[in-house]
Amino acid sequence: AELVVHAAAGHLRERELDPGSARLSRRASFVTAVVAATLLADLIASGHFIPSGEPGVFGRGATCVLLQSRVDAVISGIVAEDCAEVLRFSPVVPRRLLDATGYTRNFPHLCGTIMSLDAPNGTLVAHPVEDSRLGMLPAGCYPAYPAIAARGPLPQNGATLDLGDAFVFRNEPSDDPYRLQIFHQRELVRMGESHQVLAWRELWLRRAGAIFESLELDVSIVVASDPFFGRGGKLHARNQIDDKLKYEAVLSVSGGGTVALSSFNYHRDQLAHTFGLVCEDGSVAHTACVGFGLERISIALFDRHGCDVRDWPLSVLDALDLNA
Repeated sequence: AELVVHAAAGHLRERELDPGSARLSRRASFVTAVVAATLLADLIASGHFIPSGEPGVFGRGATCVLLQSRVDAVISGIVAEDCAEVLRFSPVVPRRLLDATGYTRNFPHLCGTIMSLDAPNGTLVAHPVEDSRLGMLPAGCYPAYPAIAARGPLPQNGATLDLGDAFVFRNEPSDDPYRLQIFHQRELVRMGESHQVLAWRELWLRRAGAIFESLELDVSIVVASDPFFGRGGKLHARNQIDDKLKYEAVLSVSGGGTVALSSFNYHRDQLAHTFGLVCEDGSVAHTACVGFGLERISIALFDRHGCDVRDWPLSVLDALDLNA
């Protein structure tokens, strides 16, 4: 049986799931096609989503933009307590970064690479596509590890980074509005000794519980795994679950599905070893990251409280500073 941690009022309470329910959580079961279509239609009719003609790629209307910024502000208010260093990175990165992190090996089905047209002398050639050696950022934290490692050893207290609302891409087109191909991920990173990193992740598990409770989103914090590729990926996923390297804040949504609104990941020393990130004493650092899906949280609020923000509970409006 797998442990699930219920987050409420800033504290955690564990209970066990039966194996069938645990598998449902790990597969991130989404809403049924009919319910998803209805929710998407409501979001579009309300002007919150603007269709592009491609699944999982949407513009956002004024209310959705405002809501997303207020959700971000709630998170930022708590991040301020950590005195984190503010950094921002491009949503386009060298593909060698994705290779170095293992992303192209472990998640080739989710990768987005950028190609360019080959038109010497202004004329398209017979095979006009060239590899640009660039890729779309799949996780907001990836550029931070080589950037911080290049500075030299970490200070005694390690490093805490606020990477903002990174634009990230995952190649999984879907008609489910919760599963976008390109979206904003509010990303935080901790680097240092293992005890520092794990204590920080534990702190954010509690903070996330309080955030979602204030928004009246009844999440459960569950042990989870990433969607690794191929048969070998099943072993990676099993190890990730057994060692509790990944937690997700999961919300039950319309139609009986579940959606992960945020994740809390411990990398041990894997990424630090790859990029030469060391502590003050020369030992290989450990790292962790926390990510909040800003569009998913916004969609969950529309789904739970309705597409007309004026009808939302006053406590939620107060939490988001939307009462004015």
